[in-house]
Amino acid sequence: MKPFSPRKKRSLAYWLLLRIPFWTVVCCVALVFLFKYVPVRRTPLMVQRSIAHRADTSYHTRQDWVPLEQFPPELVKAVILAEDRHFSVHHGFDFPELRKMWDQHRTEGAVIRGCSTISQQTAKNVFTLGTHTWLRKAAEAGWTLLIEGIWGKRRILEVYLNVVETGNGLYGMEAASQAYYHVPAKALDRDQAIALVLCLPNPIRMSPLDELDARRREVRESLLRRMPLAGTPDWLDVQ
Repeated sequence: MKPFSPRKKRSLAYWLLLRIPFWTVVCCVALVFLFKYVPVRRTPLMVQRSIAHRADTSYHTRQDWVPLEQFPPELVKAVILAEDRHFSVHHGFDFPELRKMWDQHRTEGAVIRGCSTISQQTAKNVFTLGTHTWLRKAAEAGWTLLIEGIWGKRRILEVYLNVVETGNGLYGMEAASQAYYHVPAKALDRDQAIALVLCLPNPIRMSPLDELDARRREVRESLLRRMPLAGTPDWLDVQ
């Protein structure tokens, strides 16, 4: 049997350290460019949920893709204020909020909470399996940088509003609006829009039709106070 030559060793290292990482990056960038223009119809979370409910014949995945301009401004403002109030100015990661959270944990013993931005949530929903591992977090960070650089804020928000989980088998605000209120998202009033946004932290357990608990009432009052003062960025084509 021929010995394993140094040339073959170098060839293996070349593929492992250079060629495979290079083509992985190329494929990731190409996929991000594709989804800059093509609606995201399926996400890993949708597939996971479908597999988990494969024995439930009543379970159906519903997503109705609509362009950003068809979402009412009240809904858009409420989502940004509730989920990522610095969305328009950060570059994917809200470092001031992360520092604030860490300082509260260090000085007051506060529980470490999630500070994922809309960009991070979109990257996780579209490109990762959503597992609670450091590897997924690292991949999410890479995808976040790519969509911030290639998509821009407007497209990130458009994708987020169309793929975010909004109920059992529901994805996107259009599907939730149709399911809960039987109207398209563009016909939502302010109270309906806020009710949908309040369920985003746990859309499987929460329904916009349920009576609000103390925590959600507090968030609702905060949104009602801040929404009239919130402007819309130049890149956001809603009136």
